[in-house]
Amino acid sequence: MKAYGQMNTEELLALKEELTAEFEDIKSRGTSMDMSRGKPGEDQLALSMGMLDVLDSSSDMKSQGTDTRNYGQMDGLLEMKKLLADMVETDPENVIVYGNASLNIMFDTVSRSMTHGVMGSTPWCRLDRVKFLCPVPGYDRHFSITEYFGIEMIPVEMTENGPDMDTVEKLVEGDEAVKGMWCVPKYSNPQGYTYSEETVRRLAAMKPKAADFRIYWDNAYAVHHLYGEKERQDWLPDILALCKEAGNPDMVYEFVSTSKVTFPGAGVCMAASSEANRKEFLRHLQIQTIGHDKVNQLRHVRFLRDMDGVREHMKKQGELTLTRFEAVWKLLESELGGLGIGTWTYPRGGYFISFEAMDGCARAIVAKAKEAGLTLTPAGSSFPYKKDPKDSNIRIAPTYPSVEELQLAGRVFVLSVKLVTIDKLLENK
Repeated sequence: MKAYGQMNTEELLALKEELTAEFEDIKSRGTSMDMSRGKPGEDQLALSMGMLDVLDSSSDMKSQGTDTRNYGQMDGLLEMKKLLADMVETDPENVIVYGNASLNIMFDTVSRSMTHGVMGSTPWCRLDRVKFLCPVPGYDRHFSITEYFGIEMIPVEMTENGPDMDTVEKLVEGDEAVKGMWCVPKYSNPQGYTYSEETVRRLAAMKPKAADFRIYWDNAYAVHHLYGEKERQDWLPDILALCKEAGNPDMVYEFVSTSKVTFPGAGVCMAASSEANRKEFLRHLQIQTIGHDKVNQLRHVRFLRDMDGVREHMKKQGELTLTRFEAVWKLLESELGGLGIGTWTYPRGGYFISFEAMDGCARAIVAKAKEAGLTLTPAGSSFPYKKDPKDSNIRIAPTYPSVEELQLAGRVFVLSVKLVTIDKLLENK
């Protein structure tokens, strides 16, 4: 079939009639499908069920001298610190272990900066303007945090090597109101890009105008490879070490969790940073809590053991995830390839595929898919204030449905893309 843009009005109308009939048939089935979030499927969750068996009432509950049932070890079990540090290839001494969700740490860190400042700086709530840089498309929950606190968000274009560093350097080094930057540096959400070594080095070497500027380095997909044997293609340098070398030891907060390694609702997470930043974190943390769930930390280290155990576990995860990604890619290629109405990414890891529709079509496509029972991430979510200037980006999350369910969900998606695009082309004729 020729590209839709090359069709005349009569051809487009005839095609629309044919596609509408198929769409209405699927719609009449009343099916409900969810591809809105990056959630593991049941088969992925089943891989971690053995973790529930590693502890029982007869288990030794101590970890290197710490009784995990009691108070103490505010910054986390030493074994857990090492495991999480190894996942992001940093030093265990950089790590503070928290609860089940790194998003909580990020929210708390922004909140503290608003009310108490950063290491003695003026609290952000007393400043006339506070700005964050937001690589786009990006992670919607990051943007929700900064919007919640009334922080001005500045979009920065993402490239295959990471954010546009010329823009980043200009803004960070020239504007004292720029206090932070969101980053998902490996298998970025939603495009699946990994920052190049050059990008990481340029970030680490920046000289921010604001002394309290911090990079929020959300390394959420550090071990989520689709192709285990090729993971080194997406190797990410330790930005904490590079910042120290560049004379910026305090500039980065790094976050990671086991949320999609084991159980999203019952994982373990960490913040890693310089000694000065960790002291600041702990000073507040000792007021906020008596301590996090060390029994859950013990459960994780006994189940995963070490990085060899993590790699073995994540290889199984990756195989299940890849099957889903390939099912979506195959459908996109066979149904949309060569039509000139959409492009998509081929990440080597992470949880998402980023789809670019014709400008002005994304919201309509998501709404059209909803008519047939398919829930997608709301269009615009990958941009600050949920405003995609081109109205073209759609985040596809293939991991939650089964491969069988993906066949129907994918069919609904491509039909929605085709029908909305036809309407747009007819409108423009």
